[in-house]
Amino acid sequence: MKRNASAIWNGDLASGAGTISTPSGVLDDARYSFRTRFEDGVNGTNPEELIAAAHAGCFSMALSHELAQAGHDPKSVSTKATVQLDEADGGFAITRIHLDADAHVPGIDQAEFDRIAEGAKEGCPVSKVLDAEIELDIRLNA
Repeated sequence: MKRNASAIWNGDLASGAGTISTPSGVLDDARYSFRTRFEDGVNGTNPEELIAAAHAGCFSMALSHELAQAGHDPKSVSTKATVQLDEADGGFAITRIHLDADAHVPGIDQAEFDRIAEGAKEGCPVSKVLDAEIELDIRLNA
């Protein structure tokens, strides 16, 4: 299985702008710029926002799968991912990702839930590709 996206950037870093697109059309020439990436610009996206969306979606799916594989019936998993971009080694790097999640899983005890959630965090394909500290705050709603 392969997935792809494309991006075009025009101009220099500070005053340039670009678009990001996906074959599915979910991102159809989505704008991004220096302002949307490094400042408070809101009329567009940025790579870190897209990584956060991917990680939140991946973790929610991974946790639901792991719970089902362990014999539990997850009703919902809601995740917010926060990607932290810092100056590092003369450039920038994603240094930390914070996953904040709520899961509605009837009939599971807290210790087993925590163990499964930690495994889902480590096993999520997006977690595996990221070279950053990944923190998880998760709440069980039985």
